[in-house]
Amino acid sequence: MPQFIDTARITVHSGHGGNGAVAFHREKYVAAGGPDGGDGGRGGDVILQVDNHMSTLMDFRYKRKYAAENGMDGGGKRCTGKDGAPMIIKVPRGTVVRDAETGEIICDMSGNEPFVLARGGKGGWGNKHFATPTRQVPNFAKAGLPGQSREVVLELKLLADVGLVGFPNVGKSTLLSVVSKAQPKIANYHFTTLFPNLGVVYVEEGRSFVLADIPGIIEGASEGAGLGHDFLRHIDRCRLLIHVVDVSGCEGRDPVADFQAIQAELKEYSPELAARPMLVAGNKADIAGDRAGLVALKGHVEALGLPFYEISAAAHMGTRDLMFAAAQALQDLPPITVYEPTYVERPPQVDTSAPLDITHEDGTWIVEGPWLQRLMANTNFGDFESRSWFDKMLRQSGLYDRLEEMGIQDGDIVSLYNLEFEYQR
Repeated sequence: MPQFIDTARITVHSGHGGNGAVAFHREKYVAAGGPDGGDGGRGGDVILQVDNHMSTLMDFRYKRKYAAENGMDGGGKRCTGKDGAPMIIKVPRGTVVRDAETGEIICDMSGNEPFVLARGGKGGWGNKHFATPTRQVPNFAKAGLPGQSREVVLELKLLADVGLVGFPNVGKSTLLSVVSKAQPKIANYHFTTLFPNLGVVYVEEGRSFVLADIPGIIEGASEGAGLGHDFLRHIDRCRLLIHVVDVSGCEGRDPVADFQAIQAELKEYSPELAARPMLVAGNKADIAGDRAGLVALKGHVEALGLPFYEISAAAHMGTRDLMFAAAQALQDLPPITVYEPTYVERPPQVDTSAPLDITHEDGTWIVEGPWLQRLMANTNFGDFESRSWFDKMLRQSGLYDRLEEMGIQDGDIVSLYNLEFEYQR
């Protein structure tokens, strides 16, 4: 039997940008051709993409690190380096991606749109960018910026309209096999179902829904007992629940007590889940020797305002009416939940205590250093707040004070990798 993997922790690295080139134009009969070093290529992105042929996160059990290609270095004759190839990571539909450190939701892979999880670093500028009337032979270029690295948790939450819940061995798998073309393993012992099964129920032409058979829940499931804790998350998205209860009395169980126990576990896991619309199915009614338990459950459920259906999945008794009722209830319920991102990009912790390398050439102050590279790689220069934070970090590092000590003047050019600006006190 294949193992069902529904959580995985992975690390991703986008590609580094390629370095800019230092080169000069060389051509017969052309004197002083000037700088023509090309820019480095952009590093590859790490992209998540839904694959409808995947049903578990098994692929991530053995491979946990994913890296995109680095950008190629620039060349002479203004040749830009080749961009790094992206790393495409395929995930099952319904995968929720969380930040490993905070647990916040980064994205919900329920649609068809790919998601860029880590952006590649920008390529460094070649020396063609640094030519000025006073500096006609720039003998330097810029290094590419590093890519992003992040650790995330993938969490699979099945996309099903209706979820079957109940104790082990109450007939959920049998019901799924009867009303759909799914072929789950069926046997007369507890925990036959070890992973969720999905089936499409065709009620009539133009009306269908996805039904999920969730592994049996036991008391203490919300605290990790049995299999329930691992798979309760798979009914998070279900718009409707069908609570299947064994009313046959074959195992000497009390149907009302079983119903109350499962409801308590649902409420403990998520009060919102326990309040989800529900139908109750008293299964194995055809072999109930004493109908007292069935009658008691029916009275208890209807007193709570929940519809009750007497069925026998094995004998195909009442199952069609139950599926029609489920389809009718779904018409008035909102669509399957799609989780909104809650993750907020936080400024990286950058140690700015290490000194930067500063050189002065023809009115241009060239600033370089490892922490400056990391700082620029994590700054969105298209956003005002991000630019303000970047400027604040430079001031706190003492860079501007050091430039003034070295004699920088208003209007001088400051070159930080692929960023240039005029210095103003």
